[in-house]
Amino acid sequence: MNNRDQQIIKKVLSEIYVIEDLIKGFNLESFLDDEKTKRACCMTLINIGELVKNLTDEFIKNFNYIPWKAIAGMRNITVHKYQTLKMGDVWATIENEIPYLKVELNRIIMDR
Repeated sequence: MNNRDQQIIKKVLSEIYVIEDLIKGFNLESFLDDEKTKRACCMTLINIGELVKNLTDEFIKNFNYIPWKAIAGMRNITVHKYQTLKMGDVWATIENEIPYLKVELNRIIMDR
């Protein structure tokens, strides 16, 4: 892993920690009722998607078990379809996909 990819992964992890802080104490219902938190989480997902779009092809190939295209795709949907974005889907991403991504990225960092 080159230094650029390593720095990007560290920045993605930093964004994951931001999301974790944002939703601390929230459940789906309280998330759906809190406009600031919804918007902040969406912006953080956008940041994550933007970051992964800058990873090298070699890195993406070496760690192809991580759904890089889906992560970037979530960014695109959040940016371009925000007004019709289903916040339940955002919550599901935060609850189900972000923890997996965090574990895998930490594993990559530790193994290098």
